[in-house]
Amino acid sequence: MAHELTSPVRAPEDLHRARATGDGPGWWREAVIYQVYVRSFADSDGDGVGDLRGARERLPHLARLGADAVWLTPFYASPQADGGYDVADYRAVDPVFGDLADADDLVRTAHELGLRVIVDIVPNHTSDRHPWFREALDGSRRDRYHFRPGRGPDGSLPPNDWESVFGGPAWTRVADGAWYLHLFAPEQPDLNWENEEVRAEFESVMRFWLDLGVDGFRVDVAHGMVKAPGMPDIGHGEQARLIGTQQLPFFDQDGVHEIHRAWRRLLDTYGGERIGVAEAWAPSAERLALYVRPDELHQAFNFQFLNCPWDAAAMRRVIDDSLRATTSVGAPTTWVLSNHDVVRHTTRYGEGATGLRRARAAALLMLALPGSAYVYQGEELGLPEVTELPDEARQDPAFLRGEGQDGLRDGCRVPIPWTVDGPSYGFGPAGSWLPQPPSWRELSVQAQTGDPDSTLELYRGALALRREHPALGAGDTVEWLPAPDGVLAFRRRAKGAGAGPWQGDLVCTLNLGDRPVALRAPGSRVLLASTPAPAPEPGGQARDVTSLEGKVPPPARESAAGAVHGDEGRTVLLAAESCVWWAS
Repeated sequence: MAHELTSPVRAPEDLHRARATGDGPGWWREAVIYQVYVRSFADSDGDGVGDLRGARERLPHLARLGADAVWLTPFYASPQADGGYDVADYRAVDPVFGDLADADDLVRTAHELGLRVIVDIVPNHTSDRHPWFREALDGSRRDRYHFRPGRGPDGSLPPNDWESVFGGPAWTRVADGAWYLHLFAPEQPDLNWENEEVRAEFESVMRFWLDLGVDGFRVDVAHGMVKAPGMPDIGHGEQARLIGTQQLPFFDQDGVHEIHRAWRRLLDTYGGERIGVAEAWAPSAERLALYVRPDELHQAFNFQFLNCPWDAAAMRRVIDDSLRATTSVGAPTTWVLSNHDVVRHTTRYGEGATGLRRARAAALLMLALPGSAYVYQGEELGLPEVTELPDEARQDPAFLRGEGQDGLRDGCRVPIPWTVDGPSYGFGPAGSWLPQPPSWRELSVQAQTGDPDSTLELYRGALALRREHPALGAGDTVEWLPAPDGVLAFRRRAKGAGAGPWQGDLVCTLNLGDRPVALRAPGSRVLLASTPAPAPEPGGQARDVTSLEGKVPPPARESAAGAVHGDEGRTVLLAAESCVWWAS
């Protein structure tokens, strides 16, 4: 695969030695972690499906972007009933993605580029092709899963009223009349975490990958392994809509925390600050914070922020609640806008230009907040959701079953474009497993590289500034500033001397309204802006803030930056649906 789109990256000092020193607050507290959905990132062999070799060959893109780590979705041996989240062998690589040697090569290459590697672990359920479940179907060792007799005189009714997240009942009956639990697809039977063999097996699996060199795990369905005693009925339908809004008898049970404590003890036996990240849907920021107490996992995804509407009051409330909850347990907050399970935020925030404008602004907001940030592959290109996939191309089990999740996850999993031409725009030497829109050639890495107005260069500039500015990255507070209605403004205090020209505090302003807003400039100069502002209103004195400074920070724009020194306190216009970083 050609590499002309990724320039050489200066190798860091010995990454493992840097980890071992223990200097700093913990790398995960301010890391920018890039999510690779392996099937859709890069295809090295022309079968239309992304693989580990393809991902390894594209890692320089992540290093040039400014990411600190890469998170890889499951590449384990699997029948692929749910995109690899149905694992048949946790210690093997599925042939569609490569082999163990490819996994080892990827980890080594990432470390050479200064990138840490986080892999998925899927502990709530296995594949129905897992040897354990095959044994259970034969009638032996069913205690590793949840098998129950049915209800009714002949046992023909499910054991309770639980519904699958993907739609339909959460129970399937086997040939001898017993029922087994699957909170997701029938091909994903839930494990019984009261069984000590299950716990021992997953500790062994984690050691296998830690010994190979991975830097941590993203724990799939970290809220789901423990079920309420007696598995009580819920009493009504559409249960998938309740996830993350209230505690359910199959999710967010207190017993999961004992499991996470055991895993934290295991991780702490390894050098290099290995971490655990919870994918946990909890009904409140306070419940979510329980997953990141000092003796549990290091991070938890902040879905409250991801689900927040485009509204100033709601956004401020979510930011405050998130920071307050995680600070109370001494953990960093994480911020995420998109992932492989939700509609891309470029589309979620609105259609066309409106959605892209808001997405760019939201990215600068996210990267200005204290803590760690996650970037989903393609969001740095401004990719929208693909909403017009033909039904015959869709592979999401939620789409096929209905009544559960919206079934639109395929639209955020379309392979990303690298070049302006080729059968799959550089994704691979042939086609792609999901069709790409023709318009994506204009959104490719090749098309956007070097264009100062592109979303890709905005992300590169923002991550470069975040890495060097003393006010960005780790922390647990923001200082809210007075702002007009529909505008958020906060200051990040510098933690020390910055790198290069970066000194002092930073102010972030976000105009969520659909009109420009005038305000007193909160800083001496603009460092970065998500979009050019409109011209000043006729006859007005307000200045167009983003015309004073481009979207790429110094040193590339040092002359423009110097031209606006001393403007603090002047009246300026904030463009509609835009975010600006100011030197203060």
